[in-house]
Amino acid sequence: MTTLEKLSSNKAFGGELVKYKFKSAALGGLDARFNLFLPPNATNGKVPILYYLSGLTCTEDNGAQKGAFLGPASQEGIAILFPDTSPRGASIEGEEDDWDFGTGAGFYLNATNPKYAKHYNMLTHVTIEIPQVVEAAGLPIDSNRQSIFGHSMGGHGALTLYLNSVLSGQKQYRSASAFSPISNPTKCPWGEKAFKGYLQGGIEEAKDKYDATELIRKTNKEPLHVLVDYGTGDNFYQQGQLLPENFLKAARDAGYDEVQVRVRSQEGYDHSYYFISTFGADHIHFHANFLKA
Repeated sequence: MTTLEKLSSNKAFGGELVKYKFKSAALGGLDARFNLFLPPNATNGKVPILYYLSGLTCTEDNGAQKGAFLGPASQEGIAILFPDTSPRGASIEGEEDDWDFGTGAGFYLNATNPKYAKHYNMLTHVTIEIPQVVEAAGLPIDSNRQSIFGHSMGGHGALTLYLNSVLSGQKQYRSASAFSPISNPTKCPWGEKAFKGYLQGGIEEAKDKYDATELIRKTNKEPLHVLVDYGTGDNFYQQGQLLPENFLKAARDAGYDEVQVRVRSQEGYDHSYYFISTFGADHIHFHANFLKA
């Protein structure tokens, strides 16, 4: 039985932010950490939950500390869980060589390249393992009311995990949103590098499972609730790493209007948490529409 170890606790906005650690089977027996914000009303019973997936080089702390999510989540009575971005301490040769691959860059997939397959299973870790561990620990979370959001690599994660859950018929998440997501990763350098490293089938394997632009083409007009924000002053957007227009075009071609899939360009904003914190409350309120319905 997996047990959660409480590492720290901070009172915030009338609620509590707690850091936990546990031995992760999905990550090959390594220690995994996450932060969980419980709003004040969690003392009265189970609350809905939002999962926040961070970007390249980040940990479970970035979103919790800098996203400006906790105040709005407290008001709405929604918990937020912040997982880490990759396994830690796998000691795989080369995993520390680059900032955009390996440690801190798990890309929210399950690796099929044998070199990484034991440890790099962030997809299973986020979608199955953490919810099960939270439930087993008796934390006041309503697992029937989950949504997901993220930034950059984590925006890619949020969109793909959401769309895959729609395509599979499981509908694990009620809504998804993203800040400056890597929207079409099979067509950009970050994605190509990750997929060629982690996946035995490389880009072709990724197209089927891990590219939001490819996935939304297949959803067959299943109802969607998606919000995306990106900044026009974002250097990674300007370099062609994010490609939100490709995602928007695929969504419109698939028959989705602005109510179901909304993509907003925000003039002059960059890739940083100054941008995320500016629109953080918008995203919390967007998810509240579905989590509290």
